[in-house]
Amino acid sequence: MLSKEYLETARTILRAAQTMTDQHVAGQLKALAEDYERRAEKAARADAAKALARSAAREAREEALS
Repeated sequence: MLSKEYLETARTILRAAQTMTDQHVAGQLKALAEDYERRAEKAARADAAKALARSAAREAREEALS
């Protein structure tokens, strides 16, 4: 799942930001981590929509066969 990969990347970037002594760089990394968290949320919604569509299509096929 793409959402999981984005979330893992966000966490990795955030850990790197927490070890930075340069506050400017740390701030940029935190902003980047937040962007990846937003991407993870968007990807999770897309994944859920695809799963719902697959489920609806499966039900429609089953109804057509009965």
